[in-house]
Amino acid sequence: MNSVIVICGPTGVGKTKLSIELAKKLNGEIINCDSTQVYKGLDIATAKVKEEEKENIVHHLIDIKDLTEDYTVFDFQKDARKKIAEIKKRNHVPILVGGTGLYIKACLYDYKFEEEKKVDIFDNWTNQELYEQVKKLDNNTSIHINNRKRLVRFLTYYHNHHKLISENKTDNLLYKTIFIGLTTNRDILYENINNRVDEMIKNGLLDEAKLLWEKNIRTKAVMTPIGYKELFLYFDKKITKEEAIDKIKQNSRKYAKRQYTWFNHQLPVVWFDVDFENFNTTINDVLKYINDNK
Repeated sequence: MNSVIVICGPTGVGKTKLSIELAKKLNGEIINCDSTQVYKGLDIATAKVKEEEKENIVHHLIDIKDLTEDYTVFDFQKDARKKIAEIKKRNHVPILVGGTGLYIKACLYDYKFEEEKKVDIFDNWTNQELYEQVKKLDNNTSIHINNRKRLVRFLTYYHNHHKLISENKTDNLLYKTIFIGLTTNRDILYENINNRVDEMIKNGLLDEAKLLWEKNIRTKAVMTPIGYKELFLYFDKKITKEEAIDKIKQNSRKYAKRQYTWFNHQLPVVWFDVDFENFNTTINDVLKYINDNK
């Protein structure tokens, strides 16, 4: 099989489970496409795949960086393309899995990225200040004022390259690619997200976050994923534990909504409704589509 397979979709929809089942059936290896799972020590909040869940399937680009290290889309593009080449050389199928759309697109399309220097000044700007600066450069921007990560990325790119990130566009795919998206009814998805946050709390998310808080680690790696910054407010006695957990759920639901919007506009995804009662139905539907289009 010559194709690269992509499994994308919002948080909490079953991407990890599907990827492992497909890898078992298609002789595949999985490449992580979640920008937070590359970091060691960020396990529960990022829903990182556990060792026992991997079922002996090879996973790449997980736990490759320390929390103090920068890791950009430029780095991911280089690393992921190298992994695709190595996997194909073994006559295995590369399966890209994750919710960071820009990482997926940068890897698979003919994007030209240069190594970027971090611009520290943006760390101290409010979302309002970031948004106003972005609007000055691109009055038609679709970036939401609360999407701090994309606002910083936009300004960092402009600072490094003196041009808009939107000018770095291409529709040229480098590989034959099958794009699979998992979706479900919004109410079901939101319920799944809420339940998953409760499960994270039960599995030790507070302890994981408290360790980072006590070490005073406030790097981009820690402050980007949903889960830590909300609990830091609780540890700082600014909000209650219940309010922090509610914030995690709310921010996760908002993130899922943004993911849908991005994938629908940026990638030629074929969507599959997840059958949570009988996940094998979803697996078989996706397999049939892949075999029909490989």
